Amino acid sequence: MYTTNTKINYQISIWLITMFWIISIMIIVGGLTRLTDSGLSITEWELFLGFFPPMNQKDWEIYFNLYKEIPEFQLQNYNMTLQEFKFIFWWEWGHRFLGRLIGISFLIPLIYFSFKIKFSNMINLYLIFFLICFQGFLGWYMVKSGLVDKIDVSHFRLSVHLLFAFIILSLIFWNYLKMQKRNIIVNKINSIIPLSFLILIFIQIILGAFVSGMDAGKIYNSWPLMGSTYFPDDNIPKNLFKLSAFSDPSLVQFMHRNIAYVIVIFYLGIFYMVYKNKMYDLYKSVNILGFFIILQVILGILTIMFGAHILIASLHQISSIFLVSSSIYFFYLNTELN
Repeated sequence: MYTTNTKINYQISIWLITMFWIISIMIIVGGLTRLTDSGLSITEWELFLGFFPPMNQKDWEIYFNLYKEIPEFQLQNYNMTLQEFKFIFWWEWGHRFLGRLIGISFLIPLIYFSFKIKFSNMINLYLIFFLICFQGFLGWYMVKSGLVDKIDVSHFRLSVHLLFAFIILSLIFWNYLKMQKRNIIVNKINSIIPLSFLILIFIQIILGAFVSGMDAGKIYNSWPLMGSTYFPDDNIPKNLFKLSAFSDPSLVQFMHRNIAYVIVIFYLGIFYMVYKNKMYDLYKSVNILGFFIILQVILGILTIMFGAHILIASLHQISSIFLVSSSIYFFYLNTELN
């Protein structure tokens, strides 16, 4: 509760869940921007001017000529026409437009509610707004990594950008859950367990960004083996213990696969604990969590087997939003905050 005024609390609740869905769409569009190799189509920051797309042929030619100056065009897309450029431009412009929309949609209600209730009750929401602004900086920091010597952005910067998107989404969802009236759950599991599970999910998201950033999903398109063996045959196990492993596509895919197995095993342990101890209030949440784990695993396998096909890969990312949200919900129910 932010205030005893139920009307204000209801308005804040609606605002937060709306922001949750807008940011979810932002994450989906960001994933499609990456999958269509559109992220470097706009080579300048343009915080305010970029709010509007090109309005005429001259504007289009200016953007296209700027794109022609970067390695991605010179080394990879040198035969691209203006019409083909427009396709990748619209994905990146849409992604940036949503970023601006999120900033405005969060700031204006934040100011409004700050006049309605005590500022001290809004500090956590101001922190989220700061993270949203910082996320914009991270996005540009990521894009810059692909403008000079590479034809793609740094997969490390991509992973940080995606990680912060999910952190922002999680914080908004957490604050939304705080606004909901729920019966207090007496029989819970130790909150360290769902927290550890959530951290493992976030680690998997980072590895997923590595896979996406290096196009590692387009190699070893078989399951459960990677080709003819469990371990990628273009590598040796000792390389897993080197920092360079995080820049090796086959090893990153191997890690992403195996963390998924760990997540499934961890979940089965949680599931067993909940049902063994007859924690009836947690049945629904743990079942929802299990459903999205199964869905995510299936989509992950299909993404690999179909060589990161854009539709399946996008569904895999969409499913990750629901997996994180259900993990947050399960964690929330097992804290002392409700």
